[in-house]
This record gives sequence, C-alpha cells and structure tokens, in this order.
Amino acid sequence: MAFERLRRYLTVENLWMYIISLLMRSESGEMYAYEIKKKLKSDYNISPATVTVYSVLYRMEREGLLKSRSAGSGLGRLAKRYYSPTEKGKQELEKAAHLLEELQSELLFKR
Repeated sequence: MAFERLRRYLTVENLWMYIISLLMRSESGEMYAYEIKKKLKSDYNISPATVTVYSVLYRMEREGLLKSRSAGSGLGRLAKRYYSPTEKGKQELEKAAHLLEELQSELLFKR
C-alpha cells in the first residue's frame, strides 16, 4: 500500500515532469494533448484520465512551463493545440531530476 501511494505520487501527481520530458524528446519538440496522453501510456505506463492531462497542461502553461499554439482548424473542426516546453519548464525539470537523485542518494547510501 505504501509503495502504491508513492508510485501514484511520483507519476500521476507529478505529470508535469513526464510531460516536459516527452516534449523534449519529441522530434518536433511539440505535441498535442491526446498525443501526450498516448505517449504517457506507451513510454511510462501511466494512464491518467483525459481531463487530468488537459488540466495539467493548462496549469503548466499558466505557470510558464509550457507554451502553446493552435493549428489545423477548418471545416467544423476545432484547432489542435500544440504544446512545447519553455526554458523555464526545462530548468524546472532539471531541478526536479536533481532533487530526485539527491533523495535517492540519501535514502540508499547515507550512513
């Protein structure tokens, strides 16, 4: 039970880290929300609800971690919104990764 809580906290509760990582590895450097949701499943085996992905993306954009652009509207279709990481988002991911490395080191190797 404790491990499952930790897993949820480090995955679904912190999707922002995974999303920035996906976008940084993307060939084009950008993805739309449904594409991000599919890649979360295929690359990390994380299956958040669609509404969760959208709310995290909106929050990330408000915080300046992502920027977006709309493209492809026409014939009654809504435009897709493509997201890409900002420099701030990349820096925040780097800080988060460093924190996780420090935590791992303290938990496993500190005597």
